[in-house]
Amino acid sequence: MDSREYTFDGTDPEVHETAAVSQESTLVGDVSIGPDVTVWPGAVLRGDVGPVRLDGGSAIGDNAVLHASTVGEGGMVGHGAVVNDSRIEDNALIGFNATISDATIGASSIVAMGTVIPPGYDVPPESFVRGTPAQVTPLAETDIDPDDVFEDFASGEYAHLRDGHEELFE
Repeated sequence: MDSREYTFDGTDPEVHETAAVSQESTLVGDVSIGPDVTVWPGAVLRGDVGPVRLDGGSAIGDNAVLHASTVGEGGMVGHGAVVNDSRIEDNALIGFNATISDATIGASSIVAMGTVIPPGYDVPPESFVRGTPAQVTPLAETDIDPDDVFEDFASGEYAHLRDGHEELFE
């Protein structure tokens, strides 16, 4: 067993062979990492009270914490974000240092840096979320070009960036 992976209650983390998981990240228990996922240094994925699932092409930034949560295909959780008992749907982007607890973030939504989403929120797809506590606005009602944001920050860029960091993902 790799030193960054820990068994909990008889369950070991599972990492797809094409995933890139930093040696400095921590995986505990019922964690499943899909194809082409990147998990950066300092990230903690803890599947003890519930599973952690990372679907294909998702990216988890440095020092992010995911506890009993799911990130859909192409989803991105930024540096320092905390996601607890939540579902991040496909192609959603969670900004740096955002905090999300017991909530669902709809597909292709953008959660701004530092946003706090308290328990019970159900953010619709294609929304922009910001503030403390969070305020939700349909992306169509903003001047934000989601394609530009996702192109700049989405996991596809992280997949390319990982190629220059071979030592992090040995």
